[in-house]
Amino acid sequence: MKEIEFWFSIGSTYTYLSVSRLKEVERKFEVSFSWQPFSVRKIMREMDNVPFPPTKQAKVDYMWRDIQRRARGYGFEARVPAPYPLKEFDLANRIAVLGMQEGWCSNYVQATYRRWFLEWLEPGSEPNVSESLREIGQDPERILELATGEETGEVYSCQTESAQSKGIFGSPSFIVDGELFWGDDRLEDAVSWALR
Repeated sequence: MKEIEFWFSIGSTYTYLSVSRLKEVERKFEVSFSWQPFSVRKIMREMDNVPFPPTKQAKVDYMWRDIQRRARGYGFEARVPAPYPLKEFDLANRIAVLGMQEGWCSNYVQATYRRWFLEWLEPGSEPNVSESLREIGQDPERILELATGEETGEVYSCQTESAQSKGIFGSPSFIVDGELFWGDDRLEDAVSWALR
């Protein structure tokens, strides 16, 4: 089965669309995704890139509506505008890094995004963190202690450096045999490339 690298940051709004449909894509096309959390915020700051510029309200309004339309087209909902930006962006992603190491990353990410876009509960903050972790059978106290530790921080930094070295500049991104595909609207292109 062909594996596709799925590079993401919790806090990226369009990533909700990919997170919500990857398992269905895996079943439909018989591919697998390797979930790779990183800090898109760090990369975007270095690029001086602001995805939802406060001075461009028409663009902001369009992007929220676009996410809502695309979600409905895929068969699920997005209550927008969801709380943005996340107050605890790094903690949300450090938890995902720990999940990547322990094998529950995808379940956590899907749970935390669902609470964000359907219940307006921010990832990285309570009650989203505890509710999402309990839902997938993890102990919030244990996870938070490990996620805020130095070791997880070092892995998070390494993941971000790895993303940069691969030319990644946004979330979601997909890599197949060294080919980079950026954006939820390139997911099918990445799958096609993997199956060619």
